[in-house]
Amino acid sequence: MSEKKSRTALYPGTFDPITNGHIDIIKRASALFDTVIVGVAHNRQKQPLFSVSERMEMIRHCIEDIDNAVVDQFGGLLVDYAVEKNVNAVIRGLRAVSDFEYEMQMALVNRKLNDSLVTVFMMPHENYSYLNSSIVRELAIYGGKIDFFVPKYVKHKLLEKLQSNESTG
Repeated sequence: MSEKKSRTALYPGTFDPITNGHIDIIKRASALFDTVIVGVAHNRQKQPLFSVSERMEMIRHCIEDIDNAVVDQFGGLLVDYAVEKNVNAVIRGLRAVSDFEYEMQMALVNRKLNDSLVTVFMMPHENYSYLNSSIVRELAIYGGKIDFFVPKYVKHKLLEKLQSNESTG
Protein backbone atom coordinates (compact mmCIF):
# COMPACT_ATOMS: atom_id res chain seq x y z
CA MET A 1 0.00 0.00 0.00
CA SER A 2 1.22 3.45 -0.80
CA GLU A 3 1.21 6.13 1.85
CA LYS A 4 -1.63 8.61 1.46
CA LYS A 5 -0.44 12.14 0.84
CA SER A 6 -1.79 14.72 3.27
CA ARG A 7 -4.02 17.32 1.66
CA THR A 8 -3.44 20.82 3.03
CA ALA A 9 -5.44 23.88 2.01
CA LEU A 10 -4.71 27.53 2.65
CA TYR A 11 -7.60 29.94 3.17
CA PRO A 12 -5.91 33.36 2.96
CA GLY A 13 -7.45 36.72 3.79
CA THR A 14 -7.31 39.77 5.99
CA PHE A 15 -10.27 38.65 8.14
CA ASP A 16 -10.79 42.16 9.55
CA PRO A 17 -12.88 40.88 11.31
CA ILE A 18 -13.72 37.23 10.63
CA THR A 19 -17.39 36.82 9.70
CA ASN A 20 -19.87 33.96 9.76
CA GLY A 21 -19.30 33.68 6.00
CA HIS A 22 -15.58 33.08 6.56
CA ILE A 23 -16.33 30.49 9.24
CA ASP A 24 -18.77 28.74 6.91
CA ILE A 25 -16.02 28.44 4.25
CA ILE A 26 -13.53 27.14 6.85
CA LYS A 27 -16.00 24.47 7.97
CA ARG A 28 -16.70 23.42 4.38
CA ALA A 29 -12.99 23.30 3.52
CA SER A 30 -12.19 21.31 6.67
CA ALA A 31 -14.53 18.57 5.43
CA LEU A 32 -12.55 18.32 2.18
CA PHE A 33 -8.94 18.67 3.37
CA ASP A 34 -6.83 17.04 6.06
CA THR A 35 -5.61 20.45 7.25
CA VAL A 36 -6.90 23.95 6.59
CA ILE A 37 -4.53 26.81 7.33
CA VAL A 38 -6.38 30.07 7.86
CA GLY A 39 -3.68 32.48 6.72
CA VAL A 40 -4.00 36.03 8.01
CA ALA A 41 -2.35 38.23 5.41
CA HIS A 42 -0.26 41.31 6.06
CA ASN A 43 -1.79 43.47 3.32
CA ARG A 44 0.04 46.76 2.82
CA GLN A 45 -2.75 48.07 0.60
CA LYS A 46 -5.35 47.89 3.38
CA GLN A 47 -5.64 49.76 6.66
CA PRO A 48 -7.01 47.07 8.98
CA LEU A 49 -8.95 47.95 12.11
CA PHE A 50 -7.43 45.02 14.03
CA SER A 51 -3.76 44.05 14.29
CA VAL A 52 -2.67 40.72 12.83
CA SER A 53 -2.36 39.22 16.33
CA GLU A 54 -5.87 40.44 17.27
CA ARG A 55 -7.33 38.93 14.09
CA MET A 56 -5.51 35.64 14.69
CA GLU A 57 -6.81 35.49 18.26
CA MET A 58 -10.40 36.10 17.13
CA ILE A 59 -10.13 33.43 14.43
CA ARG A 60 -8.64 30.90 16.86
CA HIS A 61 -11.51 31.53 19.26
CA CYS A 62 -14.12 31.15 16.51
CA ILE A 63 -12.75 27.94 14.99
CA GLU A 64 -11.59 26.15 18.15
CA ASP A 65 -14.12 23.38 17.47
CA ILE A 66 -12.67 22.64 14.01
CA ASP A 67 -9.91 20.15 14.82
CA ASN A 68 -8.12 20.26 11.48
CA ALA A 69 -8.04 24.06 11.09
CA VAL A 70 -5.06 26.13 12.24
CA VAL A 71 -4.35 29.85 12.17
CA ASP A 72 -1.14 31.41 10.91
CA GLN A 73 0.07 34.68 9.40
CA PHE A 74 2.02 35.45 6.29
CA GLY A 75 3.44 38.35 4.32
CA GLY A 76 4.79 38.44 0.81
CA LEU A 77 3.66 36.20 -2.00
CA LEU A 78 0.97 33.68 -1.25
CA VAL A 79 2.65 31.11 -3.50
CA ASP A 80 5.89 31.33 -1.51
CA TYR A 81 4.02 30.78 1.75
CA ALA A 82 2.10 27.90 0.19
CA VAL A 83 5.36 26.17 -0.80
CA GLU A 84 6.79 26.74 2.69
CA LYS A 85 3.72 25.09 4.27
CA ASN A 86 3.36 22.28 1.69
CA VAL A 87 -0.08 23.54 0.65
CA ASN A 88 -1.91 21.67 -2.11
CA ALA A 89 -4.79 24.09 -2.64
CA VAL A 90 -5.80 27.67 -2.02
CA ILE A 91 -9.38 28.21 -0.91
CA ARG A 92 -11.14 31.32 -2.17
CA GLY A 93 -14.67 32.29 -1.28
CA LEU A 94 -16.96 33.56 -4.01
CA ARG A 95 -19.89 35.57 -2.73
CA ALA A 96 -21.21 36.80 -6.04
CA VAL A 97 -20.38 36.85 -9.73
CA SER A 98 -18.63 40.17 -9.15
CA ASP A 99 -15.95 38.37 -7.09
CA PHE A 100 -15.20 35.86 -9.83
CA GLU A 101 -13.24 38.03 -12.27
CA TYR A 102 -10.74 39.23 -9.66
CA GLU A 103 -10.42 35.80 -8.04
CA MET A 104 -9.91 34.11 -11.40
CA GLN A 105 -7.14 36.58 -12.28
CA MET A 106 -5.41 35.89 -8.96
CA ALA A 107 -5.78 32.12 -9.43
CA LEU A 108 -4.23 32.33 -12.91
CA VAL A 109 -1.33 34.45 -11.66
CA ASN A 110 -0.73 32.03 -8.79
CA ARG A 111 -0.82 29.10 -11.22
CA LYS A 112 1.71 30.86 -13.45
CA LEU A 113 4.00 31.30 -10.43
CA ASN A 114 3.44 27.74 -9.17
CA ASP A 115 1.60 25.38 -11.51
CA SER A 116 1.17 22.71 -8.83
CA LEU A 117 -0.93 25.03 -6.64
CA VAL A 118 -4.65 24.55 -7.24
CA THR A 119 -7.28 27.17 -6.42
CA VAL A 120 -10.60 25.89 -5.13
CA PHE A 121 -13.51 28.31 -5.29
CA MET A 122 -16.14 27.82 -2.60
CA MET A 123 -19.43 29.56 -2.11
CA PRO A 124 -20.58 30.33 1.42
CA HIS A 125 -24.08 29.46 2.54
CA GLU A 126 -26.55 31.72 0.76
CA ASN A 127 -27.26 33.48 4.08
CA TYR A 128 -23.76 34.97 3.84
CA SER A 129 -23.42 35.48 0.08
CA TYR A 130 -23.53 39.29 0.36
CA LEU A 131 -21.42 39.56 3.47
CA ASN A 132 -17.90 40.91 3.86
CA SER A 133 -15.81 42.39 6.66
CA SER A 134 -16.14 45.96 5.34
CA ILE A 135 -19.93 45.80 5.59
CA VAL A 136 -19.71 44.45 9.13
CA ARG A 137 -17.31 47.23 10.20
CA GLU A 138 -19.51 49.88 8.59
CA LEU A 139 -22.65 48.56 10.27
CA ALA A 140 -20.90 48.46 13.64
CA ILE A 141 -19.58 52.02 13.28
CA TYR A 142 -23.11 53.33 12.76
CA GLY A 143 -24.74 51.20 15.43
CA GLY A 144 -26.35 48.66 13.12
CA LYS A 145 -27.13 45.15 14.28
CA ILE A 146 -24.33 42.75 13.42
CA ASP A 147 -25.47 39.73 15.46
CA PHE A 148 -26.34 37.66 12.38
CA PHE A 149 -23.04 38.43 10.62
CA VAL A 150 -20.38 37.62 13.23
CA PRO A 151 -20.05 35.37 16.28
CA LYS A 152 -20.82 37.02 19.65
CA TYR A 153 -17.14 37.03 20.54
CA VAL A 154 -16.22 38.96 17.38
CA LYS A 155 -19.11 41.39 17.93
CA HIS A 156 -17.79 42.08 21.44
CA LYS A 157 -14.22 42.61 20.17
CA LEU A 158 -15.40 44.83 17.32
CA LEU A 159 -17.53 47.07 19.54
CA GLU A 160 -14.72 47.22 22.11
CA LYS A 161 -12.22 48.27 19.40
CA LEU A 162 -14.55 50.93 18.01
CA GLN A 163 -15.14 52.38 21.50
CA SER A 164 -11.39 52.35 22.16
CA ASN A 165 -10.74 54.16 18.87
CA GLU A 166 -13.43 56.74 19.69
CA SER A 167 -11.89 57.55 23.06
CA THR A 168 -8.36 57.85 21.61
CA GLY A 169 -9.30 59.50 18.31
